[in-house]
This record gives sequence, structure tokens and C-alpha cells, in this order.
Amino acid sequence: MTSIELLADALAAYRTGDRDQAAELAAQAGLAGSSLAGELRTYLAGDGPAAVYDQPEAFTAFIRGGGNVELYRALSAALAARYDNAKPESLLDLGCGDGLAVVPALEQATHVPSRIDLVEPSAALLDGVRERVPSATCWQSTAQDFLARDDLGWDFVQSTFALQSIEPEQRADVLRALQLRTGTLVLAEFDIPEYVEGSPEHLRSLVERYERGVAEYGEDASLVAQGFLLPVLLGIVDGHERTNWEHPAAGWAEQLETAGFTEVGVEPLADYWWSPAVLITAC
Repeated sequence: MTSIELLADALAAYRTGDRDQAAELAAQAGLAGSSLAGELRTYLAGDGPAAVYDQPEAFTAFIRGGGNVELYRALSAALAARYDNAKPESLLDLGCGDGLAVVPALEQATHVPSRIDLVEPSAALLDGVRERVPSATCWQSTAQDFLARDDLGWDFVQSTFALQSIEPEQRADVLRALQLRTGTLVLAEFDIPEYVEGSPEHLRSLVERYERGVAEYGEDASLVAQGFLLPVLLGIVDGHERTNWEHPAAGWAEQLETAGFTEVGVEPLADYWWSPAVLITAC
């Protein structure tokens, strides 16, 4: 069996709760030359699932390395162009992280909104953006709690690879709230391939893509894999401690239309090891 087949079987075993079998198959895949296999075996030898976004060092290494360098360069340039074209007076960034997308976008744009709200549930990440955008009001909050706080509206709302972290049922409420209070909503998300979750095809696809992802991080591969990539991957595989609910671009467009947005467009943003990144604009 190839390393991809062995790792797909390891994920299938993990999905059924058999960590020992998953670790044994990962060991065999490691002998077949898989970098992901070694990281998976190390992770399974630990104490159990780790909290993904509570490990800022790993997330920072992930977001500022590998393919994310070019991805975020393209994203910030695209956002800056939107600010200059639309000239919004108010801007909301939901799930801004440490500002990797919004800060360079504001620096590149010739038009800067007079009111900027930045929302991020992680205090550690929010501290990273607070000093870099002193004119902004920073809110440590989930999108759900923030939108329930008051009835503010914005000319321009953006959310970059953040709404995927909200369960679909709760996300539907967020999108409906935004539709009532937003001039233009721009989402950056991934156009992921569509599979039946847990199917052999799905598990092989996950292995192939994560193998590419781990390979991009060189000496930081273990930090990124143990502290971020593997918790995300195994959350997808077995549904416990899950942090991501992604969709093909057409699925995002459908959710926006269901929320009441009447004009929804999708355009390519960048190639990426996980899946192509797209910008989705809704009005």
C-alpha cells in the first residue's frame, strides 16, 4: 500500500475511535516516506485533542509561513483595491486575527474608513492588531455575540477565512444579521472539493492536501502540524473538537442568498495547497 492509502486508513481508524490502529498505520506510512505520517504518529502519542486557536505560537507560524505568504499578499491587495473603489466610511472585520489581512490592506489603500471595528475572539491575536490600527475599536468577541450587542451598521464588512469556524446553523444567523446591517460583505474562503465526509475519497483527499501543507513549513513543520494542522484535520475527521465547516464556493453563495443577499459574486483569489482561495462579494 502507498503512504497515502495507509494514512487514509489511519484516518478511517481514528474516525471509529481506534487510536492505536491509527498510530500503527501512521507508523507504516512513515516508513513509506510520508512526513505527515510522522507528525500524526507523534500527535496520537500525546494526551488527546489540543485547542486549535489557543496556541498562538503555532497559529502565527502557520499563518505567516508556507503558502500563506503569497495568499495574504494577494488578499490584502484585493481588499485595499475594494476600499479605494467603494470608499466606505465604516468597516467591520469579523475574525480579524492579528491583522494579517486588514493591516496591510489599510496601509496600501489611499482611502481609509473613518470608523473601523475589529472583532476577534482570541485575546492573544487581538493584542497583535490593537497597536497596529490605533484608530480602530477592537472587540474581543465571537461574531455571534458581537452582532447581538447593538444595531450598528457598516458600509463594508469583511471576514477572511473566519466564518468557516462557525457551525453552519449559527453561521446562518450571523449572515442574516449582516444582511440587515451591511452595504457590502466580502468573504475570503476556500473553494474546497465536495465529498461525502468520511468516505474513502474524502480521507484520501485530506491526506494528499495535508501532506502538501506540512511540506511547506520546513523547520517549523512540527510546530505547525502539532499545534494547528493536526487538531484541525482530526476535528474534521471525527467531528469532535471540530473547528472548521467549509464548503465549495457555490455552497457559500447559496448560504448568502438564503440569508437575503440578492447579488453574490465569486472570483479567484489565489492557488493554495488546501484548495483555491476565492473572494465572495455579497450585496
